[in-house]
Amino acid sequence: MSHTNTVLSQLLKLVPRHEFQLLAREHHKGQRLRKISRWNQFVGLLMAQLSGRQSLRDIEANMNAQEKHHYHLGCCRISKSSLARVNEKQPYTLYEALFAKLVARCQGPAPKHKFRFKNPLISLDSSLIELSLKLFPWSDHNRHKGAVKLHVGLDHGGHFPVFATVTDGRAHDVRVGREFNFPRGSLVVMDKGYNDYGWYKQLTDKGIFFVTRQRTNARYRVIERRKVPKGSGVSSDQVIELTGVKFKGQDMPQMRRVGYRDPETGKHYVFLTNHFELSAKTIAAVYKDRWQVELFFKAIKQNLKIHAFVGNSYNAVLTQVWVALCTYLLLSYLKFLSKGRWSEQRIMHVLQTNLFAKRDLMTLIQPNPPTESRSPPQFSLWA
Repeated sequence: MSHTNTVLSQLLKLVPRHEFQLLAREHHKGQRLRKISRWNQFVGLLMAQLSGRQSLRDIEANMNAQEKHHYHLGCCRISKSSLARVNEKQPYTLYEALFAKLVARCQGPAPKHKFRFKNPLISLDSSLIELSLKLFPWSDHNRHKGAVKLHVGLDHGGHFPVFATVTDGRAHDVRVGREFNFPRGSLVVMDKGYNDYGWYKQLTDKGIFFVTRQRTNARYRVIERRKVPKGSGVSSDQVIELTGVKFKGQDMPQMRRVGYRDPETGKHYVFLTNHFELSAKTIAAVYKDRWQVELFFKAIKQNLKIHAFVGNSYNAVLTQVWVALCTYLLLSYLKFLSKGRWSEQRIMHVLQTNLFAKRDLMTLIQPNPPTESRSPPQFSLWA
């Protein structure tokens, strides 16, 4: 009978240890760690994310109870005081860099998006992670509550984040969006919160397409009216030129204005884009699919631990948020490798009760194949 390591040990093999150690040395601060390593910290926090541990004492008890498996995990016993000190003192940027490594790994086996065009499709959005001002006084958001803001660029191919950053709750979405380095030719979808015509010009100059909602107070001049297919829900398809006073002498590019009425709700939408080749109906469908980023925020908040924190400092909070994002990418990578229909949430629920079981990881997360229907034995007598 072949030997099988624990499920958690097999999961950790998806993170090359030598790459992690290089990142750990690069993102180290202060004296050499003696009682706990950054790998120990990662194993403890990853286990906490997958198994729903709520406190440092909880993490310590559960990790130390599995001491016989520490050798295969590459870790040792931990204490809550040592873990708390590393969470507070050692830079969270280690896990931000690990996130970038895991994104590159996920992009290989990730499927393509459901649309016919080949451009990468990315939805841009942000979500507040609320905090208590009494416990996190540094997180003042609006004098009444604290918060940090998670900004994400979601790839519609595998529905996983390819861009992410965490800021204070007051950070404006447009300012953060400007910092993302989208690949040339990609199509970025965003809501009205990212409305900035100057940024739209920069995206156009870089060869990046966008789809967004037009504001009701926008000033423009119609240059061309395109034909609208009947029964498609598209009410208008126009080429426009911005006419605001602040745009004079700025050589603003022409844009496309698409009106669409949703046949299900009857609500009318007006979209703005710099892509002139896609059909108007596809533009509306692309924006509708932006809802996937909202589902991502819902999934990560309901299934991973980014609402109850095991440390109160700024560094400890961001460490836990970035480990949660890395955990989601590991689950996405497993989903891509298995080529099954299970979601990240379902894979996580299966792993949750099998972390220290000695079972083959890929067999565990594979959906049960359909069993062939067999006729009752008595029917074989007629053969």
